[in-house]
Amino acid sequence: MDTMDDEPLWYVAYGSNLFRERFRCYLSGGRPEGGKRHYPGCRDPRPARAEASITMPGGIYFGYTSLVWGGGMAFYDPGLPGRAAARAYLLTRRQFCDVLSQEMRRGTGVDHDLSEAVARGRQRLGPGRYETVLKVGERGGHPMLTFTSPERHPPNAPTAAYLTMLGNGLREAHGWTAERAGVYLAARPGAHGTWTSTDITALLG
Repeated sequence: MDTMDDEPLWYVAYGSNLFRERFRCYLSGGRPEGGKRHYPGCRDPRPARAEASITMPGGIYFGYTSLVWGGGMAFYDPGLPGRAAARAYLLTRRQFCDVLSQEMRRGTGVDHDLSEAVARGRQRLGPGRYETVLKVGERGGHPMLTFTSPERHPPNAPTAAYLTMLGNGLREAHGWTAERAGVYLAARPGAHGTWTSTDITALLG
């Protein structure tokens, strides 16, 4: 797959980008409510061509410490039991590369070579937190890609602001009640034992 080819592909979000308004900051620039970072946005700031609410094998956990939200941040681990709730956005290839660059805290405008991820299912672009690209399926003939950490981090509890963003994203993308979103998030490693489903439900109420 040529790196300059702008054939659409799916970006699969499982963290705060489940919430459409938060993801908009990655596309058109801006600072999300409750966050500390301003995002430059993509070269092409248009909204996603399509969206799909999906689940994927594995799960998410909270680890490391977010410079944007404080506390643990969400990572996808295909080796965890169960299924992870996610939202897929159909982007141009350049949009995906610019979203990826912003997650990696690099400058936008680089057309990353994603051929290994598309062909083999996994590609490590660097040592950082979101610098490993995974292929989690295909939809409509287009690859579905997400990114995560190359290794599992020790668990770290997320902040209320971050959980609120994720919970709102789950409710928006999947039509879940606050209670269901609370149960889901409270069971994730890193949140479990610190946050109860009742606590998280109250945040989303």
